[in-house]
Amino acid sequence: MRLTPLKPDQLDLVQQTLYHRINKGIEEHLKGFTSKQDDGALLGPFNPMIHFPQYGYALWDYNTALAAGSTLPKTVREIAILVVGTRFNARYEIYAHEKVAQLVGLPENKVATISAGQRPADLTEEEGLGYDVAAILSKGGQLPELLYQLAKIKFGDDGLAELVHLVGCYCLVSVLLNAYDISVPDRE
Repeated sequence: MRLTPLKPDQLDLVQQTLYHRINKGIEEHLKGFTSKQDDGALLGPFNPMIHFPQYGYALWDYNTALAAGSTLPKTVREIAILVVGTRFNARYEIYAHEKVAQLVGLPENKVATISAGQRPADLTEEEGLGYDVAAILSKGGQLPELLYQLAKIKFGDDGLAELVHLVGCYCLVSVLLNAYDISVPDRE
């Protein structure tokens, strides 16, 4: 890790406010994976967000908005996030969202296949569209017209916009994780 995790007593007022917002969100919505050290220091993408709150607030608000107004099925969200994390080989993102994907009902074999960079053969129609949209966009390609139309029909304008923004948000999270060499807890 290139940034030392900051303990709560090391934070200035701006960082403390963001820390409390992130910590509350983690406790309410992000379960199943290690996001904090025993001393309270945040791990994963949350640590660089605390180090650089001028960017961390915006990223946290963006992520929170995507979660708060979500209309996509939870499995589709997690598939898209795993596709992005795998595309970027963002170790912490893969670790955390493998856990979350299982908590929302994705079978282990689907999660493992996606994390290995492959498209599971037994995805539902919605899951397949989520996978394909995330796979194309995270490679930097333009979304093909037919895939765009199918996703728009299945998820609606708002659902497709959510999926596109989710992919963009987790591309940013992946870049952050990779830039600061953030690994999986207890696997350094």
